[in-house]
Amino acid sequence: MIGKALIGMVLLIFQGCASQPPINLIDSEIKTIVREDLKYYLYFPKDYETSKNSTFGLLLFLHGGGDSGTALDSLKSSGPPKLIAEGKDFPFLILAPQNPFPKKWWNTRAVKQLLDSVVSTNRIATDRIYLTGLSRGGGAAWEMAVQYPDTFAALAVVCGMAPLPYASWINKSMPIWVFHGEKDESIPFSESETMVKKLKRMGYQVRFTSYPDTGHNSWGKAYATDELYEWLNSQRLKHSVK
Repeated sequence: MIGKALIGMVLLIFQGCASQPPINLIDSEIKTIVREDLKYYLYFPKDYETSKNSTFGLLLFLHGGGDSGTALDSLKSSGPPKLIAEGKDFPFLILAPQNPFPKKWWNTRAVKQLLDSVVSTNRIATDRIYLTGLSRGGGAAWEMAVQYPDTFAALAVVCGMAPLPYASWINKSMPIWVFHGEKDESIPFSESETMVKKLKRMGYQVRFTSYPDTGHNSWGKAYATDELYEWLNSQRLKHSVK
């Protein structure tokens, strides 16, 4: 009888332990704050000051990895900042932040905070915010289109890379224009080609411009395309189609 009673007590003890969480497992939470110091250029169209009652569009440009760092002048080596430095006029504002880390990915949340700040303090039409990027910045542009599907009226990506699942999360009402050099050895042409094919199968509005004899530096030709800026400026934000 005593033996049976002891066995019963031992079973009760083990059953009681099984219902308790392990002592090394805790439930908790922490609120995190990430700080990023972003230098940036902000371009204003010629008639911004004279048209006090007008609102304007804005193009957010994300540069490639080679222009990362702390020397802001390096942004003038490519894309819209280069064209501005050469004297080109644009019909909208252009926001060009600089990724301060040469070996790190864009902090897209910080970029979005910067964008929101610029939009709130200038005469910008919130249905005319456009997004573009090249190389590493092109990949970040795909990412921002996923994270903020109700922000951008149009997207232009130059030799960027994107995971295929992104295609399911982008605003289906947002027009997209993709550029890529077929001889690109840094980011393979297939990155854009495969993504464009998937987007088209899913019913997205996608334009694809390929350059058969161009390597990674396809941005030289892409951003020299005047039609690109006319196309961007004609777009207006439409709500996401689920």
